[in-house]
Amino acid sequence: MESPPLLDDITVLNLASVGPAARAARTLADYGATVIQVGPLAPKGSVQIEPPFHTYGAGRGLKHIAINMKSDAGREGFLRIAENADVIIESFRPGVVDRLGIGFDTVFARNRGIVYCSTTGYGQDGPASTWAGHDINYLAMSGYLACTEPRGDGGPPIPGATVADSAGGGMQAAMSIMAALIRRGATGKGTYLDVAATEGVLSLMGLSIDQYLATGEVAGPREVLLTGRYAFYDVYPTKDEKWVSVGAIEPKFFANLCNALGLGEYASEQMNDAKQDEIREAFRKAFKTKTRDEWTAELADADTCVAPVLTIPEVVEEPHFNARKIFMDARHNEHGDFKQVSHILAGGEREQPLHEVRPFGSSDANELLTAAGYSAAEIEKLSEEGAIA
Repeated sequence: MESPPLLDDITVLNLASVGPAARAARTLADYGATVIQVGPLAPKGSVQIEPPFHTYGAGRGLKHIAINMKSDAGREGFLRIAENADVIIESFRPGVVDRLGIGFDTVFARNRGIVYCSTTGYGQDGPASTWAGHDINYLAMSGYLACTEPRGDGGPPIPGATVADSAGGGMQAAMSIMAALIRRGATGKGTYLDVAATEGVLSLMGLSIDQYLATGEVAGPREVLLTGRYAFYDVYPTKDEKWVSVGAIEPKFFANLCNALGLGEYASEQMNDAKQDEIREAFRKAFKTKTRDEWTAELADADTCVAPVLTIPEVVEEPHFNARKIFMDARHNEHGDFKQVSHILAGGEREQPLHEVRPFGSSDANELLTAAGYSAAEIEKLSEEGAIA
């Protein structure tokens, strides 16, 4: 017998189309919540910007409505829908939702169980709260960039993933929302959540920050274990100009690696700072004798903590990920069939049917407003007035 999704019967209103809020909404939808994407209503004659069809799961599992929040009728429509919602996620700058008349206090007065989550870069208060920013700014402010190996000109590198938006903001928001829902189950009362993506990255940086606070040791590039101080935690080029990653932290794994590379004389020198350049050069020469895939086949399953550095095209062909059903099928009426990352977080159901991507601008306004108690005539009037679409 199949179990219902973990967030079955939870309704989420998401007011943001990108960034941490969109990441959180994607996560909640993948866990089975009904996520309603509430977009702004474009003025007549204007052109709405259509996002790339594949972004954020290509709208998988989302309902849609566009509302003019500056209209009294549109604002009231939103609040009526919110009366029966469980969660609201927004990413306006601090104070904007209150000026629009849809802030936490207003919604809470009509729905005492609402979990209201505001996502920003720097939080709702503090000197930086009004700053505009994106992922790279949040990583810079949190110390993340300064701990990463510099690029050729000595400056911090640009990361290959939006760590702040996804882990720092989106996952923090989803986790906080779920915790708040659990408490609401015990108390019946909702809450307000102030999610700052930069602070989420600070939590990811906890090992390095706590190390500095406790000992004064700064986790700059090549300065501590996890930033490449030792040869056993690094990446190395191979014969075919590809790369392998090495993370042999435990002594037994390091000894296994040294022996497999024919460098057993270094097994007892793992933490010897005076030997690190020598060990690193020996590793580099050894790894250059075979291709990446040859080393992977030889070392990955031999308790050495070695794994290949894969490109995105290689990731989607990786047998391990495909065996675990990481990818699912989708179809767009113009772009055809394609694959996308499925419900991969623990507890998500990875066996998913084909996702038919809805046309841009599709609306569930009639269904959502009817459920909120509006009559067909009232919905038509709202549409004619430009309050909803």
